[in-house]
Amino acid sequence: MKRASGILLPISSLPSPYGIGTFSKSARDFVDFLVEAGQSYWQILPLGPTSYGDSPYQSFSTFAGNPYFIDLDQLKEEGLLTGSECRKADCGKDKRYVDYGNLYKTRLPILRKAYERSNISENPKFHEFVEKNREWLPDYALFMAVKQRFDGKAWKEWAEDIRLRYQNALDYYRKECYFEIEFYEYLQFLFWEQWKSLKEYANEKGIRIIGDIPIYVAFDSADAWANPALFQFNEENLPVSVAGCPPDAFSATGQLWGNPLYRWEYHRDTGYDWWVKRMAHCYELYDVVRIDHFRGFDEYYSIPYGAEDATEGHWEKGPGMDLFHTLEERLGRQEVIAEDLGLMTDSVRRLVRDSGYPNMKVLEFAFDPREKTDYLPHTYDHNCVVYTGTHDNETIKQWYQGLDKESLRFAQDYMNNQNTPLEEIHWDFIRLAMLSVADTCIIPIQDYMGLGKESRINHPSTLGGNWIWRLTRRDLTKKLIKEIRHMTELSDRL
Repeated sequence: MKRASGILLPISSLPSPYGIGTFSKSARDFVDFLVEAGQSYWQILPLGPTSYGDSPYQSFSTFAGNPYFIDLDQLKEEGLLTGSECRKADCGKDKRYVDYGNLYKTRLPILRKAYERSNISENPKFHEFVEKNREWLPDYALFMAVKQRFDGKAWKEWAEDIRLRYQNALDYYRKECYFEIEFYEYLQFLFWEQWKSLKEYANEKGIRIIGDIPIYVAFDSADAWANPALFQFNEENLPVSVAGCPPDAFSATGQLWGNPLYRWEYHRDTGYDWWVKRMAHCYELYDVVRIDHFRGFDEYYSIPYGAEDATEGHWEKGPGMDLFHTLEERLGRQEVIAEDLGLMTDSVRRLVRDSGYPNMKVLEFAFDPREKTDYLPHTYDHNCVVYTGTHDNETIKQWYQGLDKESLRFAQDYMNNQNTPLEEIHWDFIRLAMLSVADTCIIPIQDYMGLGKESRINHPSTLGGNWIWRLTRRDLTKKLIKEIRHMTELSDRL
């Protein structure tokens, strides 16, 4: 990757009159903002349809797109929705935060009106799209239609015949839910057409998209229901073990994520075919892919299914470089960012080094004087991506305010900034990241704006209040563009 910089902003955080960011004019305006500010990258979060908890890392499908991101104004221009119908999609009074409860109740009924008026079955481009994506789309659309028939319940609670995918049950529901299936296929067609147009707009302006994929899929997903052989399931298609993280200084009981673990021997025996298809799909969506929890390919933490917390888990070996050699053989050398945060071992470091992928450096992890760290900028080499913080961290201002005296003293000594006022402290850390030798620097937009805890995207291991923060139209000022561009020029990242 060349020496360059970019901004982290989820699609959901874009300004929009319809309750959540979409592939709208505001998205193109943000691309223009990036161009004026001298940026090269727009990093986003996973684009999949969100489920319980609203996390983009727990999606109903690793291949499908989130229908909430479909631009309603475009459907209005095409005559599929009226202005009054679109105005009813204004979910919540606070423009600064997403109201997922309202979205869940109102957005799909509005999109269904567009579907009913679309005559989509007569559109040859739609049929081409369905055919091109036949490896995953029919199963996903059927999964969503059947989930609707079972009042939104997780698939483990469905009737046994369809839960275990008996052929007669599949045939019955495909016929019984024909129009619901076509509706969900239509939503994916809209998502893809609009995203493709936005990505082309960005690429033509010189902005490359950094996408993000979780290492794991959700248990309540079309992926797990339709492909049980990929996962550590028993004969009832229930998990034997699930994913998480062991106890550490932050959590005495660890983190119990609950995602099904892969049956890596099966993936190996099938030439990692599912992973090849997954990554090929990613490179149609994005220019660069950040793989979340990269260390799980070296070793993964296995917790018995049904455990109350992560204390009973143990480590198992992952596929290592065998997977990445296969991906390169099948797809060619593609651009990947290895998210190697968390517990690091010599074997994880070796995997990152052998892959050749740039890894991540986060300044918020750098200033504990009680331990040696490779997050301080003087320890970097060129092949890395530096962040002030990620979507899982506090904003840099919130983090700085919460430092203990010893860490604060160390940070001020390292940066020689004892006299910087709090309202300007974010620029000191941005400067530190931008002037580092890291080839790539990504800054969350909240840190450029100097915002505090009110703008944090996610607080890991908590439910509620996450993934909701949004920009407003007045936030992206000419003054901010000038400040970002100056820092970009200063650090030779223009």
